[in-house]
Amino acid sequence: MSRDTSVVIVGAGLTGLTCALALQHHGVPARVLEAGDAVGGRIRTDVVDGYQLDRGFHVLDPGYPMVRNHVDLKALDVRKFTAGLAIRSARTDTLQIVADPRREPQLIPQTLMSGKLHPASLASLARWTSPTVDAMLGGEGEEEDVTRRESMDAAGLLGPLRRIVDTVLAGVLLEDEGSTSSAYTRLVVKSFVSGTPKLPAGGMQALPEQLAARLERPVELNTPVAEVAPRSVRTADGEHIEADLVVVATDPQTAERLTGRPAPEGKGQTTHWYAVPDAPTDFRSIVVDVRETRGPVVSTVVMSNVQPTYAPEGMHLVSASSLLRPGQDPVGDDEVLRHVGEMYGVSTRAWELIRRDDIPYAVPAQPAPFVERRRMEVADGLIVAGDHMDTASVQGAMVSGRRAAEGYLQRRGLLDDDSELLPG
Repeated sequence: MSRDTSVVIVGAGLTGLTCALALQHHGVPARVLEAGDAVGGRIRTDVVDGYQLDRGFHVLDPGYPMVRNHVDLKALDVRKFTAGLAIRSARTDTLQIVADPRREPQLIPQTLMSGKLHPASLASLARWTSPTVDAMLGGEGEEEDVTRRESMDAAGLLGPLRRIVDTVLAGVLLEDEGSTSSAYTRLVVKSFVSGTPKLPAGGMQALPEQLAARLERPVELNTPVAEVAPRSVRTADGEHIEADLVVVATDPQTAERLTGRPAPEGKGQTTHWYAVPDAPTDFRSIVVDVRETRGPVVSTVVMSNVQPTYAPEGMHLVSASSLLRPGQDPVGDDEVLRHVGEMYGVSTRAWELIRRDDIPYAVPAQPAPFVERRRMEVADGLIVAGDHMDTASVQGAMVSGRRAAEGYLQRRGLLDDDSELLPG
């Protein structure tokens, strides 16, 4: 039995790492135990034949306050997406650009030519997003939370623009039936309005690796935990660790197994990764298909257009993401390849499938009514943290880690009103 720490953190994803950094900043020793061979949790990057493959499609949104305030984006050498979309529609034979005129003024002519910005549609979009704008300006926003489908219907958001919004959100929320909370959906919209998504030079895993590098005590990798209890942890190799607090910062299903706290419903994703000799487009944007009859791909990106380090010199990397619904088989490789070729309008004969990622639990569902902060305590001395306890996002994962540390520091009288919880 060992007791050389105040807090034991199970899991070295963004939540566990943020919690450990906050505790370290206030002089509290913590051990971080990670079952895997690297930090990151669900955010991992593998190098395969010179290609950087994230495990599922991820982007880094600098609009998130936790990212803006506590991540060194310059050190990550991030490159940004175009602040807009490339759209495959039945109207033309080419991809059409719809971009944010504030951030991409050079694309205003192409955006206007897309024919997607009818005044009536823009007015309905403004009605739907008005609670988001009100919240950003300090107002209260929407009073009653409903599903995003109901909120869009109520705002009169219909027709081609509705199809675009639905298609984009399907790739973000990993559902296409409109079941997500409208309040949560508007938080997502707010983050995209606040910042343009980016990709780090070292892949998305560079984000948790940067956080882990700041820890004075290294994460203990390849250390699975067999059992947790209030103020104690038993590892798979038999070590018994006592501490003032145990923070279970694993994925929701592992947290359920260890603590009995039920995991929320999850949303799944399948991502195909292709090695491509010639980029099918030079756009640095997400490509979506808004035709009435279309295939399974909800979004595709030429990743190497955004961040060249994702592919070897002279080659390109294309991702294609589809929904993986509970209880259903993943979509077939041939069907995805056919659809992604249609979306770009190119032959895919020379494309090579490097890997497919089937992730049944990619993000926790966020149904209405939205609960932004869930109770973390399982018992005195044992809590559960993670994006499933806050919001299903990088922001939510990091906030949950901060909350876990903040509660402990306040109970121990180590945090006063003037203290900075996390270093900038």
